[in-house]
Amino acid sequence: MSEGWWRWGRIRARLAARFPAGALNAMTDSKPVPATPRARISPAGLLLLAITAVGWGFNWPVTKYLIGELPPLTLRGVSGVVGALLLAAMALASRQSLHVPREMWGRLVLAAILNVTGWMALMGLTLLWLPASEAVLIAYTMAVWASLLAWPLLGERPTLLRTLALVMTFAGLISIMGGNGIAASEAKLPGIVMALVGSIGFAVGTVLSKRRPLHLAPIPGAAWQVGLGCLPVAIAGLCFESAHWDAVTPLGWGLLVYSIVSQFCIAYVTWFAALARLPASVAAIGTMAVPVIGVVTSALALGEPFGAGQIAALIFTLAGVALATKS
Repeated sequence: MSEGWWRWGRIRARLAARFPAGALNAMTDSKPVPATPRARISPAGLLLLAITAVGWGFNWPVTKYLIGELPPLTLRGVSGVVGALLLAAMALASRQSLHVPREMWGRLVLAAILNVTGWMALMGLTLLWLPASEAVLIAYTMAVWASLLAWPLLGERPTLLRTLALVMTFAGLISIMGGNGIAASEAKLPGIVMALVGSIGFAVGTVLSKRRPLHLAPIPGAAWQVGLGCLPVAIAGLCFESAHWDAVTPLGWGLLVYSIVSQFCIAYVTWFAALARLPASVAAIGTMAVPVIGVVTSALALGEPFGAGQIAALIFTLAGVALATKS
């Protein structure tokens, strides 16, 4: 027994001389290496995401109505600037700082261009060539692009449930397309291209916001992004469009106020807050409820079709969102 211990001591001495300190213990330690924890799904993030989906979904038929009274760039840009000013006032009233560190400005401007400028301008112009139901369907393919980009850029490897969720939500979109019949004619091609470009840009902004977060509180962050993003859109509208504000009806003014408050002062704040609490792919899949809400509310408010395709889309999309929350 003593000779065995003596030999084992000599072996350990040789190993200790060859390997750095601590390496031998690591080699002989029997404790398993802990696995990298998966990103947790925050209940608060899901609630914020639901508020965002409802706010943005209701806003599609509202915007479709308002574009009949105001040109798209003026409508989207000016209402966004007003919304940003209201957000800034809310931040100051709640004693939240609007200060942005110098090293954060480049990141902030890029996020504003991707998340707001391209989305507001392109989606507003899209409605000149496409019906609202078709525009919203193409726009919210952004969930597909965001989920694809989240793998190489964020390392969010798609799980089986998350892949099924994406398939279910995309099936919901196809159901609505089958019901409304998107005809990719030459007349609609500019609208389709604009919707796709805006969708991909928003997806890139979503993923980059996770990769390089702004570290700003939700209200100040939304105020800066909406303001910086909508200002060039408003300037373009004032320069190239002719808006007749005196011709806006009382209903139009009411819907304009509703759009500013719901879309910018609530939905954008809850979106950025949800994005800070959820994986990018889950947040993107959650927004797939927006087109279904938009189609349903358009049917109720504007008398647009609501048949078997829309009902199937509602079932598929809600099932996809439910799977995403469990992934």
